[in-house]
Amino acid sequence: MKIVHTDVAVIGAGSAGLGAYHAARKCGKKAVLIESGVYGTTCARVGCMPSKLLIAAADVAHQIAHSDGFGVHAGGLSIDGKAVMDRVKAERDRFVGFVVDDMSSFPSDDKIMGEARFVSDKVLAVGDHTQVHATSIVIATGSRAVIPDAFSQLGDRAIINDDVFEWETLPRSVVVFGPGIIGIELGQALSRLGVHVRIFGMSGSLASISDAKVKEKAKHIFQSELYLDVDARVLETTAHSDGVSVTYVNLENEKVTERFDYALIATGRAPNVASLALANTSLALDKHGVPAFEPRSMQCGDTSIFMAGDVDNMLPVLHEAVDEGRIAGQNAASFPKVTCYKRRAPLSIVFTDPQIAVVGKRYSQIKDEDIVVGSVSFDDQGRARVMRQNRGLLNIYARCGSGELLGAEMVAPAAEHLAHLVAWAVQSKMTVAQILDMPIYHPVVEEGLKTALRHAISQLKQIRQDRSPKDEDDDQA
Repeated sequence: MKIVHTDVAVIGAGSAGLGAYHAARKCGKKAVLIESGVYGTTCARVGCMPSKLLIAAADVAHQIAHSDGFGVHAGGLSIDGKAVMDRVKAERDRFVGFVVDDMSSFPSDDKIMGEARFVSDKVLAVGDHTQVHATSIVIATGSRAVIPDAFSQLGDRAIINDDVFEWETLPRSVVVFGPGIIGIELGQALSRLGVHVRIFGMSGSLASISDAKVKEKAKHIFQSELYLDVDARVLETTAHSDGVSVTYVNLENEKVTERFDYALIATGRAPNVASLALANTSLALDKHGVPAFEPRSMQCGDTSIFMAGDVDNMLPVLHEAVDEGRIAGQNAASFPKVTCYKRRAPLSIVFTDPQIAVVGKRYSQIKDEDIVVGSVSFDDQGRARVMRQNRGLLNIYARCGSGELLGAEMVAPAAEHLAHLVAWAVQSKMTVAQILDMPIYHPVVEEGLKTALRHAISQLKQIRQDRSPKDEDDDQA
């Protein structure tokens, strides 16, 4: 067996792993990357990029189908499913190629192929061919889509999002289980591309929304376009040679059985830790077998083992994975000196139409605190009406007293841009009044944010007025 000695060993060559490797090398340390699968990040292969390619095609189809509302008659809409998927795969492969080309420049001794497992806190066995002795180790093994046992009888007709991007052409029908971020994005995109779609949820949740008013608005918007039941009563699922049948109680309280080509299971993801043999370490593990860690340093306990990326199941988005990889790599390189770094304001965007975004503190995290909620509906917002995208609701959350902006949840046109403005303000700890001092052009969708801010500041002023007589009485007492 080959023996390798290194300062930092990184398990996983995805976005977080690459960030950790680069950070360790930048600190002047020797580092190795251990990868058990193919090179190319989850984002490039089966996540961010191919899903946005499919969504882009769906958006074009939707615009053509609804152009009559502008007095523009585009003629008959024809969707070439094979051409759609050919472009998705070609562009996907191009993005993956960038990652693979970058990795080809790494020293060959820094890349080890095989499945890693812990022998001890500082020793890894890779396959049956290599043993790695490292001063520090970074776990960046990512996560995987999980198909619950309830769908196991559906065989190869039960698919995950990875499988969608290998289709040769678009299917006729798909049932989606799970209206989370992946399920609602792909479900709406497929529907707009002419696929017969049903989306079923079991817990009432929708995407990443925790604000009940925003969630209810989003639910009605999507239900006006496609079949969505966030509290579905699915009675039976059965596999057939050419698809699946689903028996359920529909929104009109009728028992229905439908056939679909595929069942897309988007009910959640699980950290890739099962093969790591973490029982051979000194790490404290939670009920899912994931090590406990400090999110500002990514350190597991007081050991020289660090976590980064989707494997920690904290903030499964690319920019957070890259940040965590950098933090883990720097601390792994400097161990035993470990630094707690300031994290960015949380930011999550769902690329539906209208888009969904959650920024800063979620409503569920602060609903019991002393806050005001500034709100705006986009139903009559000027720029949104001009574009015929006037659907949505934005709620912002500000702290009483200081007026500091804490976060926001929204379903809104151009939410990806609104969310960034809110995230920058939250990270800068700006108050509602300070944000209102910033320039906002006319007519733009951002004026909706301005309306929500004004709604919040009017409440803050009223609260101050209501509380001031009481405060004076208390002072006199």
